[in-house]
Amino acid sequence: MKIINSKVHGIIDYLVVIFLFVSPSLFNLPETTALFTYVLGGIHLVLTIFTNFEFGLIKKIPFPVHGWIELFVSFVLIGVAFYLGSIEGDLARNFYIGFAIAVFLTWLLTSYKSVK
Repeated sequence: MKIINSKVHGIIDYLVVIFLFVSPSLFNLPETTALFTYVLGGIHLVLTIFTNFEFGLIKKIPFPVHGWIELFVSFVLIGVAFYLGSIEGDLARNFYIGFAIAVFLTWLLTSYKSVK
């Protein structure tokens, strides 16, 4: 069931960017994990700004492509979780497993055909 439309998804995207930027301090993430989190936040901000939906500012990336990128990222984040966990511990691993699940659930619940 697709209960998230493009407008709500845009709001979620900007909230995710804020979450990624505050997470290193909020969760006291280890150094490499914190750096990766800041970079990921920047990349997600760029993706959101360039997406063709209500809250996109430059509108170059079709919303369905945005969705495929998020699906891909959700799986990559599982690998990142175990990599960071192996060098920086359980906190890094658990943070990225949880984040990967959140990205996947957002993808699963979003209607990527709902742009107005």
